[in-house]
Amino acid sequence: QVQLVESGGGLVQAGGSLRLSCAASGSIFRINTMGWYRQAPGKQRELVASITSGSSTNYADSVKGRFTISRDNAKNTVYLQMNSLKPEDTAVYYCNGQILTSVGYLQNYWGQGTQVTVSS
Repeated sequence: QVQLVESGGGLVQAGGSLRLSCAASGSIFRINTMGWYRQAPGKQRELVASITSGSSTNYADSVKGRFTISRDNAKNTVYLQMNSLKPEDTAVYYCNGQILTSVGYLQNYWGQGTQVTVSS
């Protein structure tokens, strides 16, 4: 059993900052790529940022220069530092991890989501 638990969402004014965290726990052998996705009302879920086990990163064009993804492999945790937030960043943010379990299954796991609301 593997779980991803997010924290750090909330309400912030435009121009402000938030830091999201996502901790993976359970029968984990190895975590490959981890990422953050978001889904705004009436829109499809989209990739925000991802990071490989070797710390190579990838960002959506809309967040480049404002968001930073990082990970702590010892803690099985991925972070998303969000600066210069805009109202259009308002969404539910989901953590995703490609995880090899201790019994040999490689699967994508999702967190429950955390709401980020940016007021203008």
